[in-house]
Amino acid sequence: NPLGTNPSMRDSLWDGLTDQHAKTPMGVTAENLAEQYNISRQECDEFAIRSQQTWAKAKENGVFDLEIAPVEVKPTKKNPNPFVDTDEHPRPSSTFEKINSLPPVFKKEGGVVTAANASGICDGAGSIILASEEAVVQHDLTPLARIASTHVSGCEPTIMGIGPVEAIRGALEQCANGTTLGSMDRVEINEAFAAQCLACAKELDIDMDKFNVNGGAIALGHPLGASGSRIMAHLAHNFSVHPQHNLTVGAACIGGGQGIAIVLERA
Repeated sequence: NPLGTNPSMRDSLWDGLTDQHAKTPMGVTAENLAEQYNISRQECDEFAIRSQQTWAKAKENGVFDLEIAPVEVKPTKKNPNPFVDTDEHPRPSSTFEKINSLPPVFKKEGGVVTAANASGICDGAGSIILASEEAVVQHDLTPLARIASTHVSGCEPTIMGIGPVEAIRGALEQCANGTTLGSMDRVEINEAFAAQCLACAKELDIDMDKFNVNGGAIALGHPLGASGSRIMAHLAHNFSVHPQHNLTVGAACIGGGQGIAIVLERA
């Protein structure tokens, strides 16, 4: 601090999760969408439990084995396993009754966003390789998927969570042969908040049997800067797990009022 200026203690995480232009915390943007789309606390908590339970089922079935690179660590008495090969954030034993008793965080009266139905703040890393067709041939690579289209859109910052809607619509418009959302075998939207995700699902009329079927950020957590690569790696490996699938779309909202979407097709 400059000489003569009183130093102030600030929560850098809270600052980072607050839109400095709109002066709106990210959690409040989710509350705004819940009000706009008439999304209840019960719906949010049910969606959160769905995220936890579908993650647990997918983990049990080895769905994530293809996309997780184990990290070797020093064994301890508490954790004798020398490898970290499972995400630590999920809480599959969570119950609706338990999380429904938690108080809302951002809107004390009638709020829907709680610690259990929002994405957890956690550490994480993701890596993907993007290669041109020329590079694939030159280096004898076997691609997992091909990017069919991408789109970035803007929206009102105070409802930033709705950003994936226009991003997905824009990405679909760029695809060939009149591709529609119904053509997608899987739809993934980052679960920043249950209310935000449900608002997108309602606006797009997403088939829930195709939507975030292996859990999302409510279970896995949302390591800022890594979630996008996690979602796309998950969808790319989906083609190996499901030989009958040909098209998927992944999307995320972005603080400040944006959305991003990528359509993948079988390579």
